[in-house]
Amino acid sequence: MTVSYDIENFYAELVDSGLVIPTGVKGAYGRGAALEDIIRAFNALVTRIGEADGAQEVLFPPVLPRALIEKMGYMDSFPQLAGSVHSFMGNDAKARELSERVHAGERWEDMLSPTELMLAPAACYPVYPAFSGLLPGGGRLITTMNWVFRHEPSDEPTRLQSFRMREFIRLGKSEDVLAWRDDWLRRGLALLQGLGLPADSDVASDPFFGRVGKMLATNQKEQRLKFEILVPVISKEKPTAVASFNWHQDHFSSKFGIRNSDDTLAQTACMGFGLERVALALVKAHGVDPKAWPQDVRAQLWPAA
Repeated sequence: MTVSYDIENFYAELVDSGLVIPTGVKGAYGRGAALEDIIRAFNALVTRIGEADGAQEVLFPPVLPRALIEKMGYMDSFPQLAGSVHSFMGNDAKARELSERVHAGERWEDMLSPTELMLAPAACYPVYPAFSGLLPGGGRLITTMNWVFRHEPSDEPTRLQSFRMREFIRLGKSEDVLAWRDDWLRRGLALLQGLGLPADSDVASDPFFGRVGKMLATNQKEQRLKFEILVPVISKEKPTAVASFNWHQDHFSSKFGIRNSDDTLAQTACMGFGLERVALALVKAHGVDPKAWPQDVRAQLWPAA
């Protein structure tokens, strides 16, 4: 099929086909049944491929303690992406005032107060404090899937404010952690290319904020701490990152006291697939009707069909 890169037409096609459902907020659309089926099928395929690794599955809510976000240093590096949970904590009189403002079409957000919760910006964040202390021999491998939030309102259909990440997190000795990260980079690339996606990998950096952030991003690239798998979905010249592979060194293990069985400081790495982005990449490559996709692709995603 001929592939064109037009953001407005691609989004209109997604809406017209029922794959996405507009909500009126940028980057916060709903998912139709067919798109959700693609997401579930790909997530299940990742589970099958990684099953022999023996990862321990854990699940967390899509919110984190505010204190954890602060300890992570997230507000130092990515304040522009953060989402805070606020709630009404006033009395009856204040509640009436709030209601009056709402019905009058006035602003009312200043009547809410911050809670102890923040929206989770990464699926792996709650894993590190949960597994603090001594690791077993050989370290740990954890997997999780969760909704994450990043304040990046955009008309681009792949740049969502609320989306899901399927992640694996490796904790252990530096040589084991780095070898695992690099192995999953190869495996992830083969997986996506095997689904007919024109995927490639490249060294990358996180969207650190401000002038200091530019130096952090340069350092991250120079040390090859982060790789991404890229697929042209919106633009051929600027392909979309659908998966990331990060080596944190001892950044998280030092904060949460994660140590190897020999009592040395552990290191950590994580890799994650952006489930919505992978699904949209498949739609871009194969069309809006999954039933018409190439049989070899369908056989991998829906083996029982």
